[in-house]
Amino acid sequence: MIAEEKAKGYIARRVAKEFEDGDVVNLGIGIPTLVANYIPSGIQIFLHTENGLLGMGPNPSAGYEHPNLRNAGSSSVSFLPGSAIFDSAVSFGLIRGGHLDATVLGALEVDEKGLLANWMVPGKMIPGMGGAMDLVTGARRVIVAMTHVNKNGSPKIVKSCMLPLTSIRKVDLIVTEYAVFKVSETGLVLTEYSEESSVEEIKGLTAAHFEIDPQLKVIER
Repeated sequence: MIAEEKAKGYIARRVAKEFEDGDVVNLGIGIPTLVANYIPSGIQIFLHTENGLLGMGPNPSAGYEHPNLRNAGSSSVSFLPGSAIFDSAVSFGLIRGGHLDATVLGALEVDEKGLLANWMVPGKMIPGMGGAMDLVTGARRVIVAMTHVNKNGSPKIVKSCMLPLTSIRKVDLIVTEYAVFKVSETGLVLTEYSEESSVEEIKGLTAAHFEIDPQLKVIER
């Protein structure tokens, strides 16, 4: 198994390769917030967080944190030239108006059809539903960034979600520390795998059916 902290870095680094110059991208809570630290040089994108910031940069160096500059997970962030701060109404207007090129979200479960469950576990206290439902519906592209299995070893990629769905819209891409899956009209397609793993191991860690891309390749770290 790949160690948790290493896995998070692997996932964030791979997701950061998905963007093009000029993209407006929302980063959700958890692993997605780490993506800001891995944007390739030469690519300028505008990172959005639904609590009211557009133009978020990487985590600030120690001693340079600002108490009022926070991402969706309440971690300190930097603020790039040309950035803007606004209220939730404007922030969700950007989301619901279809102005986000992509959103990166964590997940509790994703099923073999590409449906996402990431906002609640029945019986457990939650602070609120957050912006996930709006983001999955409003963003042009939805990328899931999550560890492949739960801490108890159970798969997060399942045949059918048992937890409440976030949206009836399918996600577009799933990135874990072991694999990258494209979501097609017919289901999941494994397009990349970790050099520290194998297709057979990925099958054992995945409770959903998936096809294998004829052009399957190793994930570039």
